[in-house]
Amino acid sequence: MTGRHADPVVDQGAPHALGTATVEESVELAVLERSGFIESRHAGSAVVVAPDGSVLTELGSPGIAVYPRSCMKPFQAIAALDTGIELDPVQTVLATASHAGTPQHVEVVESVLRLAGLDEDALGCPPDWPGDSAARSAAALEGGPRRVFMNCSGKHAAMLLACVHSGWDVGSYLELDHPLQERVRETVVDFTGEPIVHTGIDGCGAPVHAMSLTALARGIGRVRSAREGSAARLTASVLANGWAIDGHGRANTVVIDELGVLAKLGAEGVMVMAAEDGTAVAVKMLDGSLRAASLVALTLLERRGAVASDAVARVRDGLDLVVTGGGLPVGTIRVSDAV
Repeated sequence: MTGRHADPVVDQGAPHALGTATVEESVELAVLERSGFIESRHAGSAVVVAPDGSVLTELGSPGIAVYPRSCMKPFQAIAALDTGIELDPVQTVLATASHAGTPQHVEVVESVLRLAGLDEDALGCPPDWPGDSAARSAAALEGGPRRVFMNCSGKHAAMLLACVHSGWDVGSYLELDHPLQERVRETVVDFTGEPIVHTGIDGCGAPVHAMSLTALARGIGRVRSAREGSAARLTASVLANGWAIDGHGRANTVVIDELGVLAKLGAEGVMVMAAEDGTAVAVKMLDGSLRAASLVALTLLERRGAVASDAVARVRDGLDLVVTGGGLPVGTIRVSDAV
């Protein structure tokens, strides 16, 4: 069976078995402390790689494959850009964004669709509510969920433009055997240096390729350290327009704007970051929660000297780590001793 709703594709000869690390294979990465009492614990795996791709730090089992979810978007965006499409810097960022669905984000997505000569109905992602609370309230008054509100709509718009530019069928652009998706697979392998071990369907409807955290970190580090081509263009666009990849005051945007670190979240507790020199980190929280993922990733980069400690301390205040009780601070989310 072919197509995006086919059975999962598994490479039986791949070096990493499919599966998320079990509790026994994970380590405690962060805790939530309330009134001096540890209320919740976040276990998972993480890895830091040097600019040359060598492993600097391993926690848990970063060699076991996970779905990178939206952390795969930089590779998808590069595959689309490599077809020769012309996007301005903000449009380029939306190709890799998990955006908040603000009016500014929606306008950029619609501008890419106009370049393709298509409308919102061409998007293969499902209708959704904006992630931004003000935009969500406005959407409730104006008609409800839309495809352009979906956080992956910028990626889908760029994919559609790549298809139009290349003369490929638009209606089947999410199918596993579509030329665009073949390019995405090639890009993933090129940047991660690892064969694809499993392919499934992401929440937005696009194929998602499982990979080890180590491969994911290496791939993001190579994107960050690229000095030419689509990867360099993508990185420069993101660093100059951090608001577009996430949203004002949201975690990825704060890290990008304040530290110059390329940051990308993924659903189910996945986070990647890469510093200016190409040192990169990938984190997977076993419980699927992202609330401590930015803190863990930044701390690991800091402890490897890739990001200045005083800068990280400043950014922590913008990561929504305070635990409240009765409207007052009574605790915090903090990294565990193993990190």
